[in-house]
Amino acid sequence: MPNRIFISADHGTAIIYFLQSDVVPTLLGAGVEVVVLTDDDTKEKIQGRFSDLAARYSSAYNRPSSTVHRPPLTFEGLRLNQANDYAKRINPRLQWLLAYLRRVGGSRRINTEAMDSHIWEVWAENGWKFRLGIWIPSALMILLLRNFSWARKLLVRMQNRFTPNLYSDLFDRYQPDLVIASTPGWRMDRFLLRESARRGIPNLTAIVGWDNSSSYNISGADVQWAICWSQLQKDALVYGSDWTPEQVNIGGIPSYDGYIRKQWLMPRDEYFKLHGLDPNRKLISYASSFVHFAPNFPNIEALAKLASSDSLAVPSQLLIRLHPSHFQDKPKIFAEERQRVFDLERKYPHVHVVQPVALGGSLGYYGGEDMDEKSSMLAYSDVFVTVYSTMVVEAAVHDTPILSSVIDAPNFWNHPGKFSLSLKKIGDWPTHKRFREAKAGPVVSNENELQDALNMYLNDPSLDSAQRRAFVENEITFTDGSSGKRTAEYILHILNEITS
Repeated sequence: MPNRIFISADHGTAIIYFLQSDVVPTLLGAGVEVVVLTDDDTKEKIQGRFSDLAARYSSAYNRPSSTVHRPPLTFEGLRLNQANDYAKRINPRLQWLLAYLRRVGGSRRINTEAMDSHIWEVWAENGWKFRLGIWIPSALMILLLRNFSWARKLLVRMQNRFTPNLYSDLFDRYQPDLVIASTPGWRMDRFLLRESARRGIPNLTAIVGWDNSSSYNISGADVQWAICWSQLQKDALVYGSDWTPEQVNIGGIPSYDGYIRKQWLMPRDEYFKLHGLDPNRKLISYASSFVHFAPNFPNIEALAKLASSDSLAVPSQLLIRLHPSHFQDKPKIFAEERQRVFDLERKYPHVHVVQPVALGGSLGYYGGEDMDEKSSMLAYSDVFVTVYSTMVVEAAVHDTPILSSVIDAPNFWNHPGKFSLSLKKIGDWPTHKRFREAKAGPVVSNENELQDALNMYLNDPSLDSAQRRAFVENEITFTDGSSGKRTAEYILHILNEITS
């Protein structure tokens, strides 16, 4: 019988990591059956999107007549509605507290700035009863977790009581040899991973996000192996949440192989025509980021004014990429900022707005539907601006000059019950600090600094190119477009270990 694995793709970044890279194709080519568990509402759409991938490998799956015929690539629902219902219905306060402690309880041996900000976010967005009854008592637990590995390991064991067996029928039907998730139980994948652990089925996590291993720490389930981007991420897992070095493999980031190989890149004239851009003007792009904590509008407005005036060294234009949070209904402040950005587009010449493409369901605007858009924007921009977004790594892969702009709104979000954090105060978050220390691009905090930095790169885009290359090598390890195959080969190695 062939090896069979479950892959939990509960987020658009996981769709890109596993299915829009060489990971799943390499596994299928090796004769492994892959069952992808993803958002129920968009499962059919995702299955149709990758039907060619399944068809390409079907001929390699010749089954004896006594076995049940299955396609090499199958899609099942992840039952996120049931998982959320269980989390809200069965001891919801305790489940919430365990999740909160996982998020902020990483060892103090690593940079805890991102975790610390979340602690104060929870304080600010809850009332005094919550603070006295939950937050203050949990402070002692956080001290224990930050200082003692036994406390962190105990927290992982305590969570196992919340294993609702939502996937019993799928485990019984497919009998997987290995379960893979895009986090070690930091999201709702924790219930799938706990069930696999209870059944004695080995499991593995692939870290799909740049900041995941430093912003989230303690596992939500017993997980045996991890694949990460770099030595930097491996150190965060080993020193922050007690993984042994032997458990963690550095595989790079398969999601970026397509950037490196230019497989998503549109022709420049086609891309400019798509957004009504002027091919004779320099292109400045801005990717909204950190929207959950602070408005991006001051950055965007400053850029719009500069691009539409004679303030820059050469005639330029601005392309603004909205953030998925801009399309949330609550709180309404996100949608209000989105509208203000569209108003800027109408007000100023040479200002254009691009929206991320929505896949639907719980995947929202993170479905990986517009990798050609992202790749083309990054490749054809003369300067890329954001607020420490993951896209600073993606821009550096394209060797595009990068600025991090941290112009604060006077009153931040100024919304009752909404926690805000100055953009100027997040520079010491782990990934942000690494970007600054790499000198891969300047950080600007006002319009004058922004203008000077833009002019610097518009006059000489080769500036800081060596620093950008070094930054990329440190952050993603492999820059030859091989990470998908490397990652799949490690998974095949694990399969061989557990089935031989």
